Amino acid sequence: MGRSSFLLTGLPGAMNETFGSTCHGAGRTASRGEMNRRMAGHDLDAELRAMGVTVRGKTRSSLAEEMPSAYKDAGVVTEVMERAGISKRIAKFVPFAVIKG
Repeated sequence: MGRSSFLLTGLPGAMNETFGSTCHGAGRTASRGEMNRRMAGHDLDAELRAMGVTVRGKTRSSLAEEMPSAYKDAGVVTEVMERAGISKRIAKFVPFAVIKG
């Protein structure tokens, strides 16, 4: 919700190294339950507002589960994929609004 995402294109090296695939995300650093425990007592809306992200969620739990700290930094992950010759970053997307059902 507060992390950037990227549009990637494949490079020729991907066919030799990864059967033509690349990462589709950065992966979690903590489980959904762990994030709910970590975020107890935090003002989730204020934390995301400070990042410039407007957020609406059905429940507090659905927001806590997806907090930015629950995920690895996709910038780091995609940089590794570029250096390995597997994919190239074409565009970076920065969130400004999120709706969690």
